[in-house]
Amino acid sequence: MTTAAVGAPGSARRYLHSLWLLSARDLKVRYSTSALGYLWSVLDPLVMSAIYWFVFTQVFQRTVGHEPYIVFLITALLPWVWFNSSVSDFTRAFNKDARLVRSTAIPRSIWVNRIVLSKGIEFLCSLPVLAMFVIVSELTKAPAQLNWGLLWIPVAVCLQAVLLVGLGLLVAPLCVLWADLERTTKLILRALFYASPVIYGVEDLPGVFETLAAFNPLSGIFALYRVGFFAEEWDPWVIGIGAVMSFLFLALGVAVFRRLERPMLKEL
Repeated sequence: MTTAAVGAPGSARRYLHSLWLLSARDLKVRYSTSALGYLWSVLDPLVMSAIYWFVFTQVFQRTVGHEPYIVFLITALLPWVWFNSSVSDFTRAFNKDARLVRSTAIPRSIWVNRIVLSKGIEFLCSLPVLAMFVIVSELTKAPAQLNWGLLWIPVAVCLQAVLLVGLGLLVAPLCVLWADLERTTKLILRALFYASPVIYGVEDLPGVFETLAAFNPLSGIFALYRVGFFAEEWDPWVIGIGAVMSFLFLALGVAVFRRLERPMLKEL
């Protein structure tokens, strides 16, 4: 392939071309040795949704979320899986390909962005599961109320990508310099699942916890995913704070990455 086809070294076109090649490689490696292939991208959120739906609708008296609850769950669980799997992979982003990271001339941020892109593609490929449950809900007594808010889903995807890039630029180099942070990150992710409005909505939280939840950027992002099915999820305060926090994490990630890039390369 000629240089003209992929852009000059250091150009945005060359960067995007390399980003796509690395992301495509990740997807091929992930599914080439798997018998179920694509199904793995939907099985995790599908099983999780089934478990929580059963517990909160068949075992306990549920007082959170909206009907149909399975759609309420799926609209947050699918982006949560994207978030969780990306942050988990950030902890090994540079150590996994240390030799390649040291020897290539492309910007090292690409090792973070390729994770966001490949996991984002998996997320988009899992959206038919959401569509399936929405269609099934139309046959029940409490169907999902589709509305204009569906137009906000692309905005939610972009905001989540911004948040993930910022977190990746922050987490990835720190985990190279301090190996214990990999295990710490896993513990934080477990706690963050319950601290984020996945199985409940922000409005279900009591008192000051509702205000504190707004400063979790995932609260605003999940609200944008849900508002097209549950108009009650529209909360300009929560969504606005979520957007601001996402870009603040991006700015912090860029600043930290620039400062730690050289020490990180010495450590690899």
